[in-house]
Order: sequence, then C-alpha cells, then structure tokens
Amino acid sequence: MASSAASTVAEYLAELPEDRRAVIAKVRAIIRKHLPKGYEEVMNFGMINYQVPLKTFPDTYNKQPLCYAGLAAQKNNYAVYLLAVYGDQTLEAWWRAAYKASGKKLDMGKSCVRFKRLEDLPLEVLGECIAKVPLERFLERYAAVKGSMRLGRKTPSKKAVAKKTSRK
Repeated sequence: MASSAASTVAEYLAELPEDRRAVIAKVRAIIRKHLPKGYEEVMNFGMINYQVPLKTFPDTYNKQPLCYAGLAAQKNNYAVYLLAVYGDQTLEAWWRAAYKASGKKLDMGKSCVRFKRLEDLPLEVLGECIAKVPLERFLERYAAVKGSMRLGRKTPSKKAVAKKTSRK
C-alpha cells in the first residue's frame, strides 16, 4: 500500500486488508497506551501520525504540525517513524541497544523502523520509547535544532562530537 488518501484513522484502518489491519491495530494500541499527553493522533502525510497540534506549537519550519511518530502499512512492510529517536543521539543509542537486547533484528533508516511481521517488532521496547519523550522535551529539542539552523549551523554529527571531546 502506498501513501493513503484517507482523511481519518478509521478510514485508513478500513481500507487495509484484515490481516494488515490487525498488525497496525496492535502497534497503534501500544503507541496510544504510551503516548505522552499533548500529542494528537491524526491522519497526516498519508499515514497515522502522532503530532504536536498546531494550536500548541504553530511555529514550525513548514507550517505543518511537528510529527512525533508515525505508523503505516506500506507495500512490502510496516513502518513506525520515530522522529524523537532521529533527533536525539542518546535516545537513539538507547533504542538500538534495547532493540538488540530484545533479540530481534532492527531494520531502520534515519527515523523509519521497518518490520515485515508483528513478531519482528519488540512492542514493549516501542512502548517504552514512545513514553520517553514528553511534549515539552520534544519541543525543547526542536527549538534547539531550529535555533542552530537560524544561526547557519547544523547540529553536530556524532563524529564531530567525538572529535571535539577527544581533544579535551
């Protein structure tokens, strides 16, 4: 399945075949159970999106709500997008270690965690990850990155941070 044109989560779920709907429903239940207060669940970017409402934080780079997490049934797999993991080196290190400790194999891009079957995703680790970043912390991180960008700086890479700390 490609990006969905559904305007509501209910429509999105209804358009999925029953077996794929069951997988998405289980992952969605974990996300919703652990989602910190302040985020909202909507359809955005063609998938189920957990975002910061514009009424809470309208000053975004693209005038779209900030995405905290996303969930999609794609053509060849399922995907969970963890934007907080992408933006936080400490959280990313925790995520990778916890995933590995679960005994499951991580297939991840910058923020996209791909899995073919529900059994390939450690739901307890996902729930813990989702719960780790309250709205205020997510917005603080965004503001820090956005401020660096306004000053013409990008956030330092892991390599640059390691190089800088090795000089001390």
